Amino acid sequence: MMNPDFRTVQKNRKDRKTDNGIVKIGISQGDINGIGYEVMLKCFSDSRMLEFCTPVLYGSSKVASYHKKLINATDFPFVNIRSAEQAEANKFNILNIIQEEVKIDVGQATETGGKLAAMSLDIACRDLAAGKIDALVTNPINKRNIQSDNFNFPGHTEYLTNAFGVKESLMIMTCNNIHIGIMTNHLSLSQVPKVITKDLIVSKLKVMNMALKRDFGIRMPKIAVLALNPHAGDRGLIGNEDDTIVAPAIKEAFDGGILAFGPYPADGFFGNGSIKDFDGVMALYHDQGLIPFKLMSFTEGVNFTAGLPFVRTSPAHGTAYDIAGKNMASAQSFRNAVFLALDIIKNRKEYDTLSANVLKVSSKENMEDEDITKELQKDDEPAL
Repeated sequence: MMNPDFRTVQKNRKDRKTDNGIVKIGISQGDINGIGYEVMLKCFSDSRMLEFCTPVLYGSSKVASYHKKLINATDFPFVNIRSAEQAEANKFNILNIIQEEVKIDVGQATETGGKLAAMSLDIACRDLAAGKIDALVTNPINKRNIQSDNFNFPGHTEYLTNAFGVKESLMIMTCNNIHIGIMTNHLSLSQVPKVITKDLIVSKLKVMNMALKRDFGIRMPKIAVLALNPHAGDRGLIGNEDDTIVAPAIKEAFDGGILAFGPYPADGFFGNGSIKDFDGVMALYHDQGLIPFKLMSFTEGVNFTAGLPFVRTSPAHGTAYDIAGKNMASAQSFRNAVFLALDIIKNRKEYDTLSANVLKVSSKENMEDEDITKELQKDDEPAL
């Protein structure tokens, strides 16, 4: 019997193609000692995945072969390529970023694991920017061992924002109809109140509003903004930031055409099911959004970076060193990350086409109005 996930995407298979054919999904290998290779191999072991996209792994065939043996996927076929342009349809393609043997220490954070994760991400981003791949799915990294002179960021989101020169991006955790934005990304909790400003809130709400429209196909999204303090400050009793910063920012965004509401105390908001009344939720700090999100969708969630000129998704889990190499990891989150990337490509194309048509119609109507005005002016001119 066909997996429900595949039944859903099969209906729109043709819509998931670009003008040039099947979408090329680039995949960064992440930490070679985590579960990244395992979930990726499990995902594409089902050959039906190759009907929806052409995967290009920026990694190592030697590392892939090692992990194949660990999960008993020895019959998993792949082809080696030298560039993304050589990627073959209906095949799992590996673009080898390194030729020599590398030491694999499954379940361990090593310098080699961090170095290769950064190298894979860098090459994949270059190809993404050059149009050699259509979207990027990133495997989990270890945020400590990846640090170097070239990677001095707390996570993928900050790295990609910098790499593509974007002024404002937003981490959105998503699964089914749940979309939770994380305003301050991977920031120490002690620093959160210092960076929360009205301008930041309005700016992030603009990114989320556009992402819900363009990337998720929601015509008039309603966004709930969570409060910074318990009980939204209890009218200043437990802090005044919600009254003096958050609420005014929500009003400014609303007056600017964004359907933003709040601030809502986070415990009551998630506890009473208010999330079902909104298309998006803006959490002000990491755990405020991630804890309820993972309780609702731990094995299925996807991390999406909104605001980038390119599509990037990732499974919502980390390297999971504790179960790496034990054939215990679920591929569902990774699979959903691939499907979401395909859906966003399709949604963006439709949104941009519709927006362009609206502009053309509007421009044409203005031209016609101008012509009518000229004719009326002629009629008013005295006869000579």
